[in-house]
Amino acid sequence: MANFEYSEWDGSQLFQPQSADKAFDQLSEYLLQHGDHVLKQLDNLDEDETPEILELLEQEGLLEKDEEGKWQVAPRGVRRVQERALTELFQTFQRGAMGKHETAQKGAGSIRLDETRPYVFGDSLANVNLHETLKNAYMRQGGGVPIRPTHDDFMVHDTEYQASCATVVLIDMSGSMSRFGKYGTTKKIALGLQALVRAQYPQDSLQMIGFFTLASKMTERELLNSAPKPVGLFDSRVHLRISLDAPLPRQVQHFTNIDAGLKLARASLSRSGAGNKQIIVITDGEPTAHVEGREVVLIYPPAEKTAKATLAEARRCAQAGIRISSFALIEDYYYHGLVNFVEDMARVTHGVAAYCSSDDLGKYVFDSFIGGRRQRKMGH
Repeated sequence: MANFEYSEWDGSQLFQPQSADKAFDQLSEYLLQHGDHVLKQLDNLDEDETPEILELLEQEGLLEKDEEGKWQVAPRGVRRVQERALTELFQTFQRGAMGKHETAQKGAGSIRLDETRPYVFGDSLANVNLHETLKNAYMRQGGGVPIRPTHDDFMVHDTEYQASCATVVLIDMSGSMSRFGKYGTTKKIALGLQALVRAQYPQDSLQMIGFFTLASKMTERELLNSAPKPVGLFDSRVHLRISLDAPLPRQVQHFTNIDAGLKLARASLSRSGAGNKQIIVITDGEPTAHVEGREVVLIYPPAEKTAKATLAEARRCAQAGIRISSFALIEDYYYHGLVNFVEDMARVTHGVAAYCSSDDLGKYVFDSFIGGRRQRKMGH
C-alpha cells in the first residue's frame, strides 16, 4: 500500500499533476490484463464530462478516437507499450543472451569473425586479413622485401551471414488462459518481441495469431486489445461439429484449436521469402478442437483424434522447413497430458518443447526466437 504525507499548502510547494505518460502506463497495465473492455468503459463516459487526463492523452498522441468516435490506443501509444514491455522483460533475464540470427543461407549482412581461412573466388575483399596475408607471402619467399603476395597467400576473415527470419507467434486465447494472469503475461512477451524486432531485426517479419475454437491474425493494436475467450459451455463432455461457413456461436469460442493456428501460420509463412521460418506456440492446454474439411470438430475432454490431427499439421509445417517451438504454461496444476503433447510436437517436428510458469516464459520465448535456425556458414 502506498504511503502519503499530508501538510498544509503554503503556496511554496510545486503542484505536479499526473503526467500523460504515467497515466497512459497505468491504463496500459489494465489493457494488458483485461483487453479492450477497458476502452469500452472509457466510451461509456459522458462526452460533456470527459476527464481532463483523457484529453491530455489525446493531445500527446497516446489515445485517439476511431471513425465511430470510440477510444483506441494510437500508434504512438502502442509503441510505448511495446517498448515498456521489452524493458521490463530485459530486467528478468540477461540481455547478453540476445544475439543475431545465424543461418546457413547468405543474407543482406554479415558479422566478421576472428577466425581466418584461405581466400576463394567470390569472397569479399573487404574481409581480407592483411596481416596473415603478408605473413604467408613473407614466409613463402623466405623473407626479405619487397613482399609480393600471390593468390595462394591471401587469407580472409570468416563470417556469419545474417538472413531475415519470418516468425509467427501462436497465442492461446482459450478460456483457461484468463487464470493466474497467464494471458496478460503472454501478451506482454509478444508485445516486447514486437519492439525487439523493430529495433534489432528490421529485416524480419513477425506475425501474431490467436487461436481459440478457430484462429485469426492480430495486428499490433488487436493484440494489445485482445483477451481470452469467455467460457460459454460448461458440459463435462462435448463432441460437436460446426460449419466453418457460418458464424461461430459465442458460447463455443473458448476451445483450443492449435491445428487451426498451425494451418494459418503455415499459409502465412509460405508467402514469405525469408531465409528462416519459425513458429512459436504458447498454450496452457491440450488441443480440444481441430479442422476437418469445412468443419471444426470440438471434443472435450481432449481426445487422441484431435491430437493426431494437430500433430499431422505440425509435421506438415516441419516438412515445409518451418522450425516449431512449443511452450506449455503450467501454473495451477501439473497437467501430464499437456506436457506429453508438447513433447510429441517436438518429436514429430524435430523442434523445441518446454513447460514452464509465466515467470520463466519470457526467457524461453526470447531464447527460442533468437536461436531460430542457429547455424554458422563457415567458408563455402
